[in-house]
Amino acid sequence: MPQTQRYRFAGHIAGAGTASGVRLVLGSWVHSPFGPFADVMIERADGTRVLIAPTETVAEFVAATYVFDEVRVEPVHVQVTGRRRHSRWRVSAGSLHWKFTVGARPPVGYVLRAVPPVLGRTRAWAGVTDRVARIVMPGVRTLGTAGNGRVEWYAAHDLHRLHASWAQWEGVDLGALAEVDPPPAFGFGSSPRLPSVTTLVSTVLVPADH
Repeated sequence: MPQTQRYRFAGHIAGAGTASGVRLVLGSWVHSPFGPFADVMIERADGTRVLIAPTETVAEFVAATYVFDEVRVEPVHVQVTGRRRHSRWRVSAGSLHWKFTVGARPPVGYVLRAVPPVLGRTRAWAGVTDRVARIVMPGVRTLGTAGNGRVEWYAAHDLHRLHASWAQWEGVDLGALAEVDPPPAFGFGSSPRLPSVTTLVSTVLVPADH
C-alpha cells in the first residue's frame, strides 16, 4: 500500500467578502511543518484566484493542494490585539492591507467547542461533520480530495463572526464587509458564507511520490 506523509496545521482561517466582489481568505498558522506562517488567498470578482505566500516552500505546498491562477511570494504579516471576541487583526500581504474585528460566537461555535480535541482531529469525525456542514453551512466542507492526489480534513474547534472589516488591495479600497458569495473556488470547500474566523487544525495527506 502506498505510503503517505501527514502534514498538520493548527491556527485560524478568516474569510470575508467585500462590496467590490473580491473575497479574502487568511490562513494564520501557529504550528505547522514549516513553522509559524500566514498566507492569503484572494478571488477577484471575475473569478481570478491569487495566492500570496511568504516563502517559496509554503507557496509550492499550498499551490499543490489548492488551485490558483497566480502565485505571489511576498511577506505576509499578521498582528492580533486581544483574544477571541473583540480581537483586532491587521494583515499585510504584499499590496493587500486588511483589518478586521472579531465579533460574537454563533451557536455552531459553541457546538464546536464541546467536541473533544482528540476526537475532532480524526478523519472519521471529519466525515461525520462534513455531512452535517453541507446542510447547516452550504458550501462548507470538512473532508475532501485536494490537488495532486492529496486528502485534507478540517477539525474546527471554535468559530466567531467578523464584526467589521476594511481592506485595500493594489491601492484600491475593496468596500464594505459583505457575505462570502459566490463561494471562492480554491479547493473542495469554501469559507462560511457569513464572514467569520475559525479556529482549527487542518490535516493534509500527501502521497509519498508527490
